[in-house]
Amino acid sequence: MSNETEIRPFRVDMPDEAIADLRRRIGAARLPTKELVTDRSQGVQLATIQELARYWTTEYDWRKCEARLNALPMFTTEIDGVDVHFIHVKSPNQNALPLIMTHGWPGSVIELLETVGPLTDPTAHGGSADDAFDLVLPSIPGYGFSAEPTELGWYAGRVAQAWAELMRRLGYTRYVAQGGDQGASVTDAMGRQAPEGLVGIHMNLLVPALGGPQPTETEEERAAAAQLATFRQSGFGYFLEQATRPQTIGYALLDSPAALASWMLDHDTDAYYKISRAFVDGQPSGGLTRDHVLDNITTYWLTGTGASAARSYWEAGRAQALAAGQTPPEVKLPVGFTTFPGEIFRAPRSWVEKGYPNLIYYHEADKGGHFAAWEEPELFATEIRAAFRPLR
Repeated sequence: MSNETEIRPFRVDMPDEAIADLRRRIGAARLPTKELVTDRSQGVQLATIQELARYWTTEYDWRKCEARLNALPMFTTEIDGVDVHFIHVKSPNQNALPLIMTHGWPGSVIELLETVGPLTDPTAHGGSADDAFDLVLPSIPGYGFSAEPTELGWYAGRVAQAWAELMRRLGYTRYVAQGGDQGASVTDAMGRQAPEGLVGIHMNLLVPALGGPQPTETEEERAAAAQLATFRQSGFGYFLEQATRPQTIGYALLDSPAALASWMLDHDTDAYYKISRAFVDGQPSGGLTRDHVLDNITTYWLTGTGASAARSYWEAGRAQALAAGQTPPEVKLPVGFTTFPGEIFRAPRSWVEKGYPNLIYYHEADKGGHFAAWEEPELFATEIRAAFRPLR
């Protein structure tokens, strides 16, 4: 392998001084007065941030997260001028299906770690050996342990091309792809590009529905449209800021841990209240525990990627503007889709079929939300197994 395509082992080892500095900054935070409402309608509630800050400085241990990451096979390789970090776990099963799975915002590979066991070693998790995957979990450029892009143009379509190159580099000639949130945009783009070797995709956020009006003939469709309208009316602040002014919010995200934590918590109503309850009431929802949530926020802090991750929304907006009036290529590959009840909107089958005519799997899960893989990893894994079973 030439130096350009070399795959190098990777370990996380953050300096003690960076962790001490983080604690100092949390302790020195200047917080606003309490919100004047009894819900999240003004944003992240003061009590939630106070409890998060207390736990972060007194009980949370970043080194445990580091050890968990370093126990997995991690690598970096340079693709299209950017060092890409990825976790690569091979299944003990010889006939495993290779799967590349992409995280979202405000996430990272941290949100996918609990799925590694169930997906790569299904027999240890009540599944069948025939359902095993070889798992590749990359960090999107600008997120986590991947390098930041130093030029414009890293929108979902370019990330998709990089992932196809990564799978080629790993020697996989037949594979599938999965994603939610930003990861769904990347996976959708992979489906449209149809790189050699990709045989199917699965998503848990319906990207085409975010692009324009959908049918509202059935009750299900009207309910989903109402949820989307609510999101656009009162849940869209982070999206608009990151799509238009990522640099501006970036100053707060790089300088203040309290600002970073509150910005990352203020994503969607369902996930916000679940995370808030984990801190304030000591009642986590599945994998959305205090430690897991802080593992993710601390990853953003220690890697200094708050602004570069936000820029991915700006890139998406720019790519959309440049492609205005052009019909994107269809996804002809087989598509699987799971709707989780706590997601921003519950995509009805009719909407999914409109966006992806070659829909081979559709299911409404009975629990889980926007961070489905993080919150309900075992349930999430059963969805992925079922969706890709026809493609084995």
